[in-house]
Amino acid sequence: GIHDTISDFVRCAALAKQAGYDGVEIMGSEGYLINQFLVTKTNHRDDEYGGPDFVNRMRFAVDIVRETRSALGSDFIIIFRLSMLDLVEDGSSWEEIKILAQAIEDAGATIINTGIGWHEARVPTIATSVPRASFSWVTRKMRDEKIVSVPLCATNRINAPHVADDIIARGDADLISMARPFLADPDIVRKSREGDVDDINTCIACNQACLDHAFIGRTASCLVNPLACHETELSVEEDSMPPEERLTVGVVGAGPAGMAFATTAATIGHRVVLYDKSGEIGGQFNMAKRIPGKEEFHETIRYFRHRLSKLERAGKVEMKLGTEIQFSDMEFLGDVEDGVDRWIVAAGVDPRIPPIPGFDHPNVLSYIDVLRLGKPVGRKVAIIG
Repeated sequence: GIHDTISDFVRCAALAKQAGYDGVEIMGSEGYLINQFLVTKTNHRDDEYGGPDFVNRMRFAVDIVRETRSALGSDFIIIFRLSMLDLVEDGSSWEEIKILAQAIEDAGATIINTGIGWHEARVPTIATSVPRASFSWVTRKMRDEKIVSVPLCATNRINAPHVADDIIARGDADLISMARPFLADPDIVRKSREGDVDDINTCIACNQACLDHAFIGRTASCLVNPLACHETELSVEEDSMPPEERLTVGVVGAGPAGMAFATTAATIGHRVVLYDKSGEIGGQFNMAKRIPGKEEFHETIRYFRHRLSKLERAGKVEMKLGTEIQFSDMEFLGDVEDGVDRWIVAAGVDPRIPPIPGFDHPNVLSYIDVLRLGKPVGRKVAIIG
């Protein structure tokens, strides 16, 4: 029953402590089980854990924190992620949220983290279209009202050290919570401390390999860092390739795939020549970054530009932008002395042209026409696809 479930939470925390962790975060937000107990929309119980009285509906959350503290002692960190803004119909009121915050502190929480929105909410909360630090004002509201004395943590779309610094500096929160940025770059804190912020592979909040994978039972990873969660299967160590096995590799295309391959191959010891017929790196990311709500794509290009520049200075990468490579060029460069040993073609894709009568009409534009060539678009637009 419900007491067994509470015991399960406590046992998980105890196992974490046994494994050497300093603390745990109890997930009381985003519409998960604990959060569902708090609102009448999802809590239809009529016992001591439900009904119209909010004190009853919050009992489940409070009991979990209290029993976890009792079992694990005073020196174990307990963070409670409190839903401070449900963004769903019939969600918790601000008064209820304040009552719960006080009760969670009294039950023994060390830190209260900010939960924003149920997963069922129609308001975006973590997508790339959400501006950075958009919800730190919620944490600030709780902090300004002096509801609790434990540290309050801000979260959601905080993906860069300077964004975190700004939140702390203006007094919105005591602490910052990041998750996805550590998938994108596990060394984000070290690089920030050392002042090498351009070497940070920034989370672009696409959610395609982290949350999208997790929700269907696949291993979470990261679109901009495929090594994430595969560290025991894949290894990219500097100059790890034995000298006798190192090659000169030609990479055709300096879009995301070409840049990723080039930097990886050069890091492990190969010599890389990177070609692109465009005069700039980035491929179709250069179009994507121009779309409102996808400005974060600038960061991926910035990161690879920095990485390629470092590798170029080290003599591991040669950049040949503004150079179109044909198959005949590949054959020739593969035959000459000190030429290219292997070729990687990462030339990207051409847009699919649907077989629709009238597609060649002057009023019909492709996304390349608009985003790369800047052709004018009228006030009324029909989009296909």
